Amino acid sequence: MINIDDFSKVEMRAGKILKAEPIPESNKLLKLEVDFGEEQPRQVLSGIAKYFPDPSLLVGRTVGFVANLEPRMILGLESQAMILAVSTDLGQFSLLSIDPAIPPGTKVK
Repeated sequence: MINIDDFSKVEMRAGKILKAEPIPESNKLLKLEVDFGEEQPRQVLSGIAKYFPDPSLLVGRTVGFVANLEPRMILGLESQAMILAVSTDLGQFSLLSIDPAIPPGTKVK
């Protein structure tokens, strides 16, 4: 269990996926370019490739991200946020979708 002070440190934001492509060195990861309403888009690496054999289907979607994680190097690439998704033991999977009318960068409350 965490308390409300710990939870309030997690910054979840709407992000609009601008680009999505496989990473040749990995069959699990996709490289995303995500608009958070900042000066430059961020690069996000995510292990969702098996759910999106055609990564272009992600382009234009607005989904939830944890935006204030420390950047992490994966396969020599920097990941600058974490996408929010749910999955079940039965293989069901869903990204946490946000209405596309919500501007990129809007905080999830």
